[in-house]
Amino acid sequence: MSKKLLLKDAHIEGIRTYEVYRKQGGYEAVEKAFKMAPDAITEEVKTSGLRGRGGAGFPTGMKWSFLAKPEGVPRYLVVNADESEPGTFKDRYLMEHIPHLLIEGMIISSFALGAHTAYIYIRGEFAWIPDILEQAIEEARAAGFLGKNILGTGFDLEIYVHRGAGAYICGEETALLESLEGKRGNPRLKPPFPAVKGLWESPTVVNNVETIAAVVPIINITGAEYAKIGVGRSTGTKLISACGNINKPGVYEIDMTITVEEFIYSDEYCGGIPNGKKLKACIPGGSSVPIVPANLLLKTINGEPRYMNYESLSDGGFATGTMMGSGGFIVLDEDQSVVKHTMTLAHFYAHESCGQCTPCREGTPWLYKILKKIHSGQGTLADIDLLWDVQRKIEGNTICPLGDAAAWPVAAAIRHFRDEFEWYIDNPESQTRNYGLANYADPIPVAAKAE
Repeated sequence: MSKKLLLKDAHIEGIRTYEVYRKQGGYEAVEKAFKMAPDAITEEVKTSGLRGRGGAGFPTGMKWSFLAKPEGVPRYLVVNADESEPGTFKDRYLMEHIPHLLIEGMIISSFALGAHTAYIYIRGEFAWIPDILEQAIEEARAAGFLGKNILGTGFDLEIYVHRGAGAYICGEETALLESLEGKRGNPRLKPPFPAVKGLWESPTVVNNVETIAAVVPIINITGAEYAKIGVGRSTGTKLISACGNINKPGVYEIDMTITVEEFIYSDEYCGGIPNGKKLKACIPGGSSVPIVPANLLLKTINGEPRYMNYESLSDGGFATGTMMGSGGFIVLDEDQSVVKHTMTLAHFYAHESCGQCTPCREGTPWLYKILKKIHSGQGTLADIDLLWDVQRKIEGNTICPLGDAAAWPVAAAIRHFRDEFEWYIDNPESQTRNYGLANYADPIPVAAKAE
């Protein structure tokens, strides 16, 4: 049974309200933090080893320490709640069910950063959640945890909820800041980084919902104790959004010491694959990370078990590995078509490109068109090489990571499933059915439980 820090009270009736949340120990971390020096809170977060839970995995305490602190210039905390990565829905769950956990984390984080104004930039499609957050903010204010002179400490803080307009690109921190300022959500060139010139050209920290929520247990149990959970640089717990061909889709909190195989097949988590089907592949960190076939997903290149943590999932680099990413765990069984899924993702990224960078603006629609051509039975073998060439020219050549996010799934699909692309080309008359494991001359070997 994994240790739960963020979802431990999620089952309690009424936990969304201040009254119930407070009875479960809510806002005690704020009271403890206000007795600490702001820099001591940052050091505690550093000690914890907490890494950004939005996808990049950058050390949170280090990011906070980069915040410029010029005299007479305001600082801001911005929570990135624009959860738009296909396959990811854990932040939505947190905000919908335990909103005060996020609010409490924002108060502590703002105090540590010296920010007196904080924003929650939330995905516009989450139409019902801003009301939940705003109610939680008002409850916290009524209890004296927001506003002027909080708990007599002399610290002031206001939190505002800002609804996005439905652009995936605004999940990138600088595009988010542009949108928050009322402009088109185009990513900014870096440097300067937001920590120096962010919102309204003032020092700004942008963190993911889960990241800020994790600050609460860190203060409650101390950073040193938090660091004991997990393994290596993958400390603490991680929320995983599990979906696809599994018996128990949902949001799970893991401590990153379990294997991928245990996560997929254990009754505590995903509960296995429906109808006794075999595992074909998985996208373990949201749609932008490389897909991995079953044999490499359950074992590393050295034959060791692959664990649900940052280091193990990326073992061997992108040639054999993938990324923890945003924790969007998408499982594909033996009947699923990698070509079709890759085409669907390419369509998404082509639609969501802001068009600012030529490689992304021109390249992402090109990827989609080629994949659509192959999937429809009109492709040629030369199209596979063309796909590889186009994705290679996109990766690393754009202002923001959307170009990489569009290129990596295509590159990994070709790297691991080139035979499937070739089958679609060689069998144009058979496009009414998917290319599953049965079409492999040598089916992908999987661990015993997968059999």
